[in-house]
Amino acid sequence: MIRHIVFFSARRKDDVEAVRMGLLALGKIPHSNLFEVTLNTKVDPLSDAIDVVVYAEFEDEAALAAYKAHPLYAETTGRVKPLRELRYSADVVAVA
Repeated sequence: MIRHIVFFSARRKDDVEAVRMGLLALGKIPHSNLFEVTLNTKVDPLSDAIDVVVYAEFEDEAALAAYKAHPLYAETTGRVKPLRELRYSADVVAVA
């Protein structure tokens, strides 16, 4: 299983909700076993630069590739990209 984790910060604080709502559209793409978009609680003062987190689980690399190749992925990216400042992504293989 591949865990896909992406961290976003909004360019302007007024755009945090628009970023979150825009990213929710990615949940309509079929290929993930689990898909979540959440606001960062910012409990840890060292993580206050991150506003929104996308967490998804995929059966394998092929499923993740199919997700990223879906037309809705490009459409969503096009809408959200102008609103974001930072984007960090990690894809990790689940060990247990």
